[in-house]
Parts: sequence; structure tokens; C-alpha cells
Amino acid sequence: MTSLEVLQAVCAAVVLVSTIVGVTVFGRACLTIARRLRVGRPVPRERLRPIGRRAWLSLSSALNHRAFRRRPWIRAAHWLVMISFPLLFLTLVTGYGQVLGGAAFTLPLLGHAAWWGWVVDIIAWLSLAGIIHLVAVRRRLTRRGAAEPPYAADSEGGARPRTSRFAGSTTSQAHFVEAIIAAVVACVLALRMLEHARLAASPDAAERALATWTRFPLTAWAGPALEPLGFTGLAAAITIVATIKVVVSMTWFVVVGRQPSMGVAWHRFLAFINIYVRREVDSSKALGPLTPIALPDGRPLTAETMDDLDAAMEAADEGEGPEVRLGVGRIEEFTWKGLLDFSTCTECGRCQDLCPAWNTGKPLSPKLFTLALRDHAAAAAPYLRAAAELGVAPEEVDDDALPARGVSSPTGSAGLAPGSAHTGDVLGALLAAKAAPTESGVATRPAPLAGDVIPADVLWACTTCGACVEQCPVDIEHLDHVVDVRRQQVLMESAFPKELGGMFRKLESKGNPWGLAARKRMDWAKGLDFDVPVIGDDVESAADVDYLFWVGCAGAFEDRAKKTTRAVAELLHIAGVSFAVLGDAESCTGDPARRAGNEILFQMLAAQNVETLSEAGATRIVVTCAHCFNTLAREYPQVGGQYEVLHHTQLLNRLVREGRLRPAPPTPGSGAADSAGGAPGNGASPIDPSSAPSAAPSTAPTVPTVTYHDACYLGRHNRVYSPPRELLEATGATAVEMPRHREEAFCCGGGGARAFMEESIGTRIAVERSREAIGTGARVIATACPFCTTMLSDGVASEGADVRVADVATLMLEAVHRGQRA
Repeated sequence: MTSLEVLQAVCAAVVLVSTIVGVTVFGRACLTIARRLRVGRPVPRERLRPIGRRAWLSLSSALNHRAFRRRPWIRAAHWLVMISFPLLFLTLVTGYGQVLGGAAFTLPLLGHAAWWGWVVDIIAWLSLAGIIHLVAVRRRLTRRGAAEPPYAADSEGGARPRTSRFAGSTTSQAHFVEAIIAAVVACVLALRMLEHARLAASPDAAERALATWTRFPLTAWAGPALEPLGFTGLAAAITIVATIKVVVSMTWFVVVGRQPSMGVAWHRFLAFINIYVRREVDSSKALGPLTPIALPDGRPLTAETMDDLDAAMEAADEGEGPEVRLGVGRIEEFTWKGLLDFSTCTECGRCQDLCPAWNTGKPLSPKLFTLALRDHAAAAAPYLRAAAELGVAPEEVDDDALPARGVSSPTGSAGLAPGSAHTGDVLGALLAAKAAPTESGVATRPAPLAGDVIPADVLWACTTCGACVEQCPVDIEHLDHVVDVRRQQVLMESAFPKELGGMFRKLESKGNPWGLAARKRMDWAKGLDFDVPVIGDDVESAADVDYLFWVGCAGAFEDRAKKTTRAVAELLHIAGVSFAVLGDAESCTGDPARRAGNEILFQMLAAQNVETLSEAGATRIVVTCAHCFNTLAREYPQVGGQYEVLHHTQLLNRLVREGRLRPAPPTPGSGAADSAGGAPGNGASPIDPSSAPSAAPSTAPTVPTVTYHDACYLGRHNRVYSPPRELLEATGATAVEMPRHREEAFCCGGGGARAFMEESIGTRIAVERSREAIGTGARVIATACPFCTTMLSDGVASEGADVRVADVATLMLEAVHRGQRA
């Protein structure tokens, strides 16, 4: 045998052994992941249909990378790295052929086709540039440690510095994946250079004719430097580099296979499935409406099926039916889609980067919340599988029983901290954030989620703003999972912050979260120059007017929100739009109850309101509250309430365009009746309808500079971004955007029923947002939701800033009055 033949034999043995080991380990990991997912409950049938539409969404989401649309350079870099995986896979096949069949091996059909040479060279070089860029981004953010805050450098900032989005991600895993990609691409390019040089040095004229720049457009330049190796030496070099390429690829298989929770690698495969079973099939995120709780028979829990719930619970108590579970209290109560969410997490930290809780010093990070559940699921799954096979409770499964049933130790996987379900980076971040239930992190055996996996301060810090869902590139449904755990705590354990207990009782007894008498719902209309008709008293039906005006609890009871209600009513009156209200027949939509986890109370309120609206003949509704807008438009259809719902900014904007409202800009010397947000105070208490701060004089400019705050439930949840801005433009104001706006807007802190809870950890979210708004230099902060108005007014007051907080409708009314005077 020649030395080349000996080399080929050795390399072939290495390739075969590494492939067998790599494929075996990787295959076992695939089975492990599949078994973990099988622990979860089935998904509803609609999650899997229609097949064609869902398959196209999954494919198109990957190909167009729309989740990265606001990060163009990262989008391009990640797309190139992603697309290189399937395209350059064929070069791996070529590598096997070159080791096992000789250096002259080429792919059938493709061979040395010029177009294929262009594809391989271009993709290889660009993907190498892409991975270098991604490495640079990670190193820059990690090395810097803290992202630049959006507020002034001399501001106090949050209790915790705004850390890099990679804080808590497992750095070693990311570096490994980046190194493997770079090494594989480098091998591809090296092989292309060697192949060209070998062809150029070939004694066969036909082969020499293939050594042209048209077939090796971006690698032929290295030929002269490689010629001294000679024809045989080049063949040996090709064999060695091809072997290295295969071994590197199989090393990736082995390392990733030994760590089935390595999301930074596994998302390459799992993301396609996760996107396929997404909640929505119109390419929108899992925002807007929440899904109802499912009864044991699969039907949704509504007021109509409440009796069936009682019957099912009685049957379960008597041992004649399955246990009734409301919400998610243990890991196996998630659907397999929920478990897939946790496994798919890439640890990119984009959710964490924009989370209002995390950025103000709270223990909640959407990323760490997901990773905690992922790691607990991985640790608990073996016990749950063994318990199912043995027919016993998971708590009764002994550790010694796991190996006997072919299940490995849940904390024995490679890369985990000793005695923990986490890697060292994840555990360290959980401990630093005070988000770990114990010093070793989450429970490593089946256990209740609340307390043993998710501490209470983490669970109740969420404002349900949806920033995490909006930012996630692999369609993880964080918000649904948070609410599901809250539901279990509220409905099954009666465990929730004490402030919510009072709110629930007031909603049940008075129909509003402040417990005020229904007769006061029309107090906002006192002193208007026109009468506000009430359905049932002044008009027989909502069909007799253009719109039913849904005032909402805040708009009826909260002093600052009343100004918005009056402004909208006046503007509609001026525009000649007929409207009527429900008066004391109106009740809370149930939004705070549902976001707090009290689904039963929400269903009761929703059913009551749908019945009231049906009796009133309502079909077209206008609302001022973003939360009411979302509930009426997106959630009431779940319980039979189908309406055309407009937010007041949408309707007013239409009226301006139609010329029915004629705003005028401020004129020189007219001044402005701006007032500051309020006197400084501690601002730490929940919303009180009578807590509006007193106005202070302001020296606002003739043409005020205005910055608009996007309400989460109007913007991110319902994609209404332009109407409020167009209204502000129509007033003649000079608009300036905050650093975080539109899809990336920062929450005011009032969603998720947080407006009714104390905020005692870290900086108040409203203060953080107010600082950002004040930092723009604007004299007016415009809002489009009464909760945003209240929260930001308190935030501005706590900063002692001479800045006014007002709803867009109020600013429009002032502009229309100027137009009338003119």
C-alpha cells in the first residue's frame, strides 16, 4: 500500500467510528427530547391544522427572518449562518466521499458545475462573515456587561444595571456552537482551495480544464500557494481536511447529543416545529386574547359550562372522574407545545432585553423563567415517565429505579452544575436575580411549579406587556405560560398577592376594581354642555346611535381618566357622531381578573357584559381604555360577543381625515394650558381613583414638543400604532419619539393587574418609563390608555418634572377648540 492509501484507510476508520458515535449519541438525544415532550398534555387539534398553512408559515418564518426585522445586520448574519446549514450539508456528503472514495470524488449531477461552485463559495464566505459578526456582537455585549440605558447617564436608573441580554445564557455552549460553525465553514473553504489546486496539478487534461475561476470563483486565488504540495500531496491534504470536517461535525453531534437542553444548538431543529404549532395561523404572535381554560372533556370553560365544571369536580372528588386541573400547577400539566417552547429557547435574551420587570430590578426575566421551566422539565421527566410505567405517583419513584428502567440520572447530564438542573451560568443568574427557589436552583424532581420552580415574586412581577412574545424569534408563548401558572395559584390554591383579594371581591360585588357604587358611573358627564344619552333611559337601543361609547371603569371613576372620557364625548359631539352609554349597566370587562389568573371571575363578568350588550343591541363600540379594547374586540368573541370595536384614537383619526374635526395648531402668543404631571410623591401605592395629583403651572412653549407612549394593549397586542401619532401630528405639536417605541415600547407598569398591586422591588416601572420620556426633552407625554395616563403621571410626579401627561384625545380637543376660536 502506498502512503496515500494508508492515510485514506486510517482516515476512513476515523470517519466511520466518529459517525457511528455521533449519530448514536445524537439519535438518543432526539429520543430523550421526544420523551420529555410526551410528558405534557396533548395540544388542541387546531394547533395542528391547517397543515399547508402552518407548514408555509414555519418555512417562511425561517426564510424571511421577519423576527429580526428591526436588527438588519444581525438578521443578515443569522440568515447566512442558518442557510449555510442545509446548503453546505452537501459539502459534508462530499467530504465523506473524498475520504471513502478518493480525493477526486464529486457529487453526482452537481459535480463541478459552475453554478454550484458559485453557490458554495459565496455561501461559505458570507456565512463565515456572518458567524464572525455574531461572535463580535456577543463579545461586545458580554464584555461591556451593561447595555446603554435609555435615560440620562446621571439618572439613578434601576436597582439593577441594565445587563446584557446574554446575561444568564450559557456562554460555553454558545462559544462551542460558534466555533464549530466557523471550523466547518473554514474546512469547506480549505477543501475548495485544495480541490482547485489538485485539478490544476492533475496529469489529466480533462481535470486541468476544470480548474477555472468560473468553477472556483472565490477560492481559485489560493491555487499558486498550494501548488508546491504536488498532485499526491494535494490529494492527501484533501483527505485530511475532509476527515477533519467530518470529525468536527460529529463532535457537534456528540456534544449537543449529550446536552438535550442545549437550546442554542437544538433550536436549529425544534424551532420549525415550534413555529408550526404556534397559537395563531395568521403569522401574528401569541398576543391579544388569552385562551380559555379547558375542561376535562376539552371544551372551554365559560359561564355556560360552569355547571359542568362543578359536576366534573364532584365526580373527581368521588373518584368517578379524572382530576380537574385549572391552570398549570406542575410541569406535566403544560401541553407538549409548552414543553417544546422551553426546549426551543435559544437563550438569545431578546425577551429579557425589553422586559420592564427585569430592567427595573425585579427578579423576573422571561428568559430565566423559560430556562427554569426547561431545566425542571428535563430533571422531572424521567421520574414522570417511570411513574407512568409503574403506575405510581411521581413522588414515589426512587432514584434507584431510574437506571433499571433505562433512564439516566436527571442531574447527570453533561455541562450541569453539581446537584443542579442548570448550567453554572443559568444557576448563577437565577441566584443573582433572586429568582431561584433554592441555592441549587429549581426542583430536580416532580414538584409544584409555584414555589419550587417559580418564586412568587417572579410570577407576580409580570405586567403581561407582551414584549417577550413580540421579541422572541422562535415563537415562545411566555405570557400564556405565566398566566396559566397564575390561574392555578388563584383558582386551585387561593394563593395570590393580598391586594388582588380586595380587587376580586370588589369586581364580584360592585363590578369595578375600586368597589365604587354603580350610580357614580355617570359622574364624569356632569357639567358637559350637552346631554349624554343612556341606553334604556334616553334611547331604546344602541341601534339608534352611531356608536355605543364604552366608558370603562377607569374612565368612569378615576379622576385623570375622566378628563379623557369627557374629551372623547365632546369631540364626538362636535363631529356630529351620535353615541350613547350604558351608564350603571356597564361593568368591568374582566381584564384585570383574567390577567391575574381569575378566569372564573372573568367568565362571569364577560357573560354579564355580553348579555347587557346584546340587550342593548350594540354592534359598534368605541372605547378609550386599551385593555377594554383588547377584551371587547379580541376576547369577547370567545364567549359569543361579536362587535366592531374601535379605539377612540382610531375613530377620532377617521373623523379628522373626513374633515368632521378641524384641529388647529397653537398660534403665537396663545400659550398652552399645559400642566405638570403632579406634585412629587412616593408614587408607590396602587392606582386610587381619587389620587390624582394637583396641577402645577407650566411654562410650556407655544408649540409644545410631545412624545407618545405606546400602550402595550393598544400597540403591541393589537398593532395600533399610527392613529395616535397621526392625531398628534394633526394638533400641530412637534413630535419626538422615545428610544423605545412602537413594537419595542417600554411598558408603563399597569398591565397584568399590576396597577392594583404594590411595587416594592426595584425601581417603579412607571418611573423608568417617565425618565425615558423626560429625557426626550418633550414637555408633554401623550397617552392613549387611562392606566398609562395614571401610571406615568405618578412617575413624572415622583421625578418632580414640569412635564404634562395627557391623553391624545385631550390634546385633540384643545386643538379643535383652537380651530373653533379661529
